[in-house]
Amino acid sequence: MSHAGITNHVVDIQSRIDELRRQLREADHEYYNLGSPALTDSEYDELFRQLQALEEAHPDLVTDDSPTARVGAPLPGGDAVEKASHLAPMLSIESLTSAEEVREFDARARKLLGAEDGDELELTYATEPKFDGVSANLLYEDGLLVRALSRGDGTQGEDITNNIRTIRNVPLRLRGSGPFPARIEIRGEVILSRKGFEELQSQGETTTDTAFRNPRNAVAGSLKLLDPEIVRRRKLDFICWGVGHIEGLEVETYEQLQTRLAEFGLKTAEQFRVVSSVDEILAFHDDLEVRRDELEYEMDGIVAKINKLELQRRLGRRARAPRWILAYKFAPRRALTRVLDISAQVGRTGAITPVAELDPVELAGVTVKRATLHNWDLMQERDVRKFDAVEIERAGDVIPAVIKVFEDQRDTKSKQHPTPTECPVCASEVEKDGAFLYCMNLECAAQIQGRIVHMASRRALDIDRLGPKYVDQLLEVGLIKSPEDIFTLAEHREEILELERWGERSYDKMVEEIEKAKTPELARFLYSLGIRHVGETTAKDLASVFETLEDLESADEEQLQQVDGVGEEVARSITKFFALEGNRQFFKASRAAGLKIRRSEQTEGPLAGRVFCFTGGLNAISRD
Repeated sequence: MSHAGITNHVVDIQSRIDELRRQLREADHEYYNLGSPALTDSEYDELFRQLQALEEAHPDLVTDDSPTARVGAPLPGGDAVEKASHLAPMLSIESLTSAEEVREFDARARKLLGAEDGDELELTYATEPKFDGVSANLLYEDGLLVRALSRGDGTQGEDITNNIRTIRNVPLRLRGSGPFPARIEIRGEVILSRKGFEELQSQGETTTDTAFRNPRNAVAGSLKLLDPEIVRRRKLDFICWGVGHIEGLEVETYEQLQTRLAEFGLKTAEQFRVVSSVDEILAFHDDLEVRRDELEYEMDGIVAKINKLELQRRLGRRARAPRWILAYKFAPRRALTRVLDISAQVGRTGAITPVAELDPVELAGVTVKRATLHNWDLMQERDVRKFDAVEIERAGDVIPAVIKVFEDQRDTKSKQHPTPTECPVCASEVEKDGAFLYCMNLECAAQIQGRIVHMASRRALDIDRLGPKYVDQLLEVGLIKSPEDIFTLAEHREEILELERWGERSYDKMVEEIEKAKTPELARFLYSLGIRHVGETTAKDLASVFETLEDLESADEEQLQQVDGVGEEVARSITKFFALEGNRQFFKASRAAGLKIRRSEQTEGPLAGRVFCFTGGLNAISRD
């Protein structure tokens, strides 16, 4: 064959491959996003086989966005999942539970936008379901999917690209001829349909320990798997609900944005409506709540966003949530059961919480055996007793709680359950702080276990191997007696390798993670300590003011209250924590074991370290 003939032959093959890919992408979009497939399954399979054969014969023509590339290579067992930063933060949403709160949100937004009482400000909202799945952030560059991250802490997420690529309604390359945005973060919910969840249950699939409890639990478990092939079989879907960073896409409203995303080949919410009043938001909510069990996907409320993007920019955000978006939750699901006993649970901060042990009952797809009674004062106020008939609900469809007692069904010999006068785990004295009881013994076994598990958790020091079961195991054999002992576990190699479920690889991985954990940023370390009332945000705020742990240790309550978000109660909790002798010993022993705390990294850039004061009104941008 002549050179020209060879060239033409290659061009013909490339053209055929391009056409097969186009047909398969279109078929995926029609089937998974539109629900109206033009090809039969056998026709689709035949095209797929033709493409596979051509790519195998011509590996130099294989591309990452080919329909045959949906399953990537599994991660090597035991490897830590990589993390990366979102280009724009993934913030929380203000969660509302009543119509009155929705009206207050609307009034506040109008006031911030400059409308006085009685003024008519045209304000429309884009409303859609709040799906009960797992959020993900997909980065496309020039139309090609290059990375997918979990939400993580809102700033950084775990790289779940290989697993997201298996989701058939996620385009590996955006549909259309372009031009596409140079970079765009497309955000949405990874979710499993009711039908898909039923199929998963019928196949007997499980997590590491137990069967999946509900669709959201199944999605969360799936995205953590190391083998994308297993994820592919679980028929997950992705429904987009917004964007983060954008370069090169001009739209004026969220409605227009959703239209463009749908044109790009992404699935958007079928139940979507633009409304022009609070009453219409409430009507949309009530309609979906009535029909929630009939719809394809689980949802726990609705989301309403101010439709005009310019108004969103003007409203800006608070520390944790934008001011232009709300979530109006559905009423929790409820069930009737009976209290078999009342027990006391000791948490990592020493909080002693009453728990109702229940006659098992099905509630929203979960078998509920325990429910929180919140605190002892509330339990006494509601007069919950052993053997009572009660009504329970899953608050936000997550945490079961007792909400009603049927006193008319109570035995006449029934007695109130006493409030503990000592810790149920270590029998030490208890202290009342507001409505809560606390065990004051830092060496209490329940506190030690809880503190270690929290300290090793992903958002703290991130020592993956030190989960609850393994910590219990190490405590039981005496290799850990207090939190600082985690930093010297490498000294117990032979003893650990003799334990069940431990091998050379898992031990080496744990040691590697512990070594890395010995040089944490100050904000992470503060969060890992589990100081009462100090969460991730407060830890970051403290680390931005007090650059070293020593500075924080020596600060008094007045100095602490200068930090944004730190009031009297939080300041008192921090000073009390650092004053306790047990904690002083922990810091001393941890430093001796090699702990070196780094200053929290500051944002780099041309404005880093500079301070600006804005006065008056800003037209083009928000104050944030």
